[in-house]
Amino acid sequence: MVEWITSPGLTDFRTAEAWMEARATAIAAGEAEECIWLLEHPPLYTAGTSAKAADLTDPDRFDVFETRRGGQYTYHGPGQRVAYTLLDVGKRGRDVRAFVQQLEAWVIATLDTFNVRGEIRPGRVGVWVQRPEKPPLPDGTCAEDKIAAIGIRLRKWVSFHGLSINVEPDLSHFDGIVPCGIRDHGVTSLVDLGLPVTIDDVDVALKTTFNQVFER
Repeated sequence: MVEWITSPGLTDFRTAEAWMEARATAIAAGEAEECIWLLEHPPLYTAGTSAKAADLTDPDRFDVFETRRGGQYTYHGPGQRVAYTLLDVGKRGRDVRAFVQQLEAWVIATLDTFNVRGEIRPGRVGVWVQRPEKPPLPDGTCAEDKIAAIGIRLRKWVSFHGLSINVEPDLSHFDGIVPCGIRDHGVTSLVDLGLPVTIDDVDVALKTTFNQVFER
């Protein structure tokens, strides 16, 4: 059984982090069920274990939190659905790479319910969409924007942190960082792509597609 928790309003990041650590410990001890926690944060930047100082281009814009999740700098804020995935990877195959691929597949399946084709790229963490309406890149390839970020941490084979999907955040808030260290591509959202999608719509899609990816 996986418990689903949805928090209204905006959740303080350090409060969320402390709750995840306690829940992950309880799951590892067999004292709590796995869970997916859906929430939004106030505007902030987080630094993963691979973050480079030069990629924080506007350090005074929002609060910056160092974390021990994988990845580099990421933005969180209103209009972005964060899905923290507290799952027992040890019981789900004990394969971290396969688990991350499942998270990517979950995002892609969720986007597909809105007729958005999400794709992954070697060397670029997260999920991307092609933007043929934009000027091509200098090498002639199609422009691509990031629509979802992924970054996890494990404790005794239980995952926490997770993923975020841009529904309708203020995209200018990403300007204070180099998202995930990638300078050659932009950031987009479902609403930026012209879709009248709400956070609630994305929640329904996440719940519908979860079993397709994780329970098959």
